[in-house]
Amino acid sequence: MKSRKTISVQFMLDYANKQLAQEENEVVTKEFKEGVSAMITRILLSTNNYNGFFFINNEDSELNTFGFFTRRYM
Repeated sequence: MKSRKTISVQFMLDYANKQLAQEENEVVTKEFKEGVSAMITRILLSTNNYNGFFFINNEDSELNTFGFFTRRYM
């Protein structure tokens, strides 16, 4: 069986959005979400698919907090 060498941008976008929507726990930290956000932003920009994002909770979106990275990319 030949191994797959690429995955779709949509697959990565869906994966990133699921990770960014999670509640805080021992694995899902602000730093974890910051990394996911940086990764999906780079993928979307590099493939000309960046359409921005929105905060899942506007009331909890202060700069550089866990809530700031609780977002959804379009």
